[in-house]
Amino acid sequence: MRKDITIAAETRTTRGKNEARRQRVQKLIPAVVYGAGKDPVSVTVSPKEVNKILFSSSGVNSIFNVDIAGGEVTPVMVVDWQHDPIKNNLLHIDLLRIDLTKARKVRIPVHPIGDPKGVKTQGGLFEILSRDIEVWCLPDEIPEKFDIDVSQMMLGQSLRAGEIPIFGSMQLVGLPERIICHVVAARGGTEVAAEGDAKAAEPEVVKKGKKEEEADTKKKK
Repeated sequence: MRKDITIAAETRTTRGKNEARRQRVQKLIPAVVYGAGKDPVSVTVSPKEVNKILFSSSGVNSIFNVDIAGGEVTPVMVVDWQHDPIKNNLLHIDLLRIDLTKARKVRIPVHPIGDPKGVKTQGGLFEILSRDIEVWCLPDEIPEKFDIDVSQMMLGQSLRAGEIPIFGSMQLVGLPERIICHVVAARGGTEVAAEGDAKAAEPEVVKKGKKEEEADTKKKK
């Protein structure tokens, strides 16, 4: 997703742990800008500004500008970063130059909205097997997320990757039959998936119908 944000960057000529420590004292971190057929440039940037982007609603799919002092102003994305394992401070980032005329592969979050009827009226379980899909698309068309209404889903029904409404230059990566979420029944403690579902490892149970809640209560007693 394109953002009207520009982060200032200063070129750096020295490297090493000592230099990195000095930069962090100045509330800066080392970074590298590369890609688009140009030479990589070592720079320093503000971790505070980068974190604002990483923790925004579009996260790593954000496209923003980096203004390198005495050099270029170019659109980039954060493609790799390193955090301190103890303090969780941002230590280093890699910024990829983005050619706005070329499609790229990105993961887009899928957000189910609503309570499925199969949970409320049929006692089913609503499971999310995947929280995103992968697509090819032009940088300016990268969406923040896909909001999908699942309120009409009944027992045995599922939402597949190919049913997500993509638009513009988007092309789905992977199998359109891949199940994103479904409403399943529970028989003897074993969840029965929608027909045609591949075996999923530890699916996330989001909502449980009233019938199943009552059954669980009886078991505990």
